[in-house]
Amino acid sequence: MFTTPQEAEQAFYEALQKADLALMMRVWSDDEEIVCVHPGGMRLVGHDAVQSAWQKILGNGPMAVNTLRPMAMSSAMSSVHVLIEQIVLKTPDGDKTANCYTTNVFHKGRAGWKMILHHASHAPQDIDKLGLQDRPDTLH
Repeated sequence: MFTTPQEAEQAFYEALQKADLALMMRVWSDDEEIVCVHPGGMRLVGHDAVQSAWQKILGNGPMAVNTLRPMAMSSAMSSVHVLIEQIVLKTPDGDKTANCYTTNVFHKGRAGWKMILHHASHAPQDIDKLGLQDRPDTLH
């Protein structure tokens, strides 16, 4: 049982780093509909679809993921986390990084805090060099 949304999120990234499908699925809610969107992928709805996708991804082995620039907006029963995932990919030419803008949403239920949404999309490769600043008054 995750007593805080931060604890649930920490377990999510630990599951990626250990390629641990059982831990990954303990992070996800069993009480509510869940949704997962991987960069460039289809929207996955429901426990079976989400588990199948993570099984394929984690079947490739552990993932090195650094989380950058986290922001959390929370209330008594929900928490929205917006961050940048920096994924280190092993290639024959050496390590490469891929950056993703990520939103993780957690709800508090009878089994503690659980993830109901993970949405990741491609971010610029040179994100560290762009000097990005959070600008609440900027519209898309």
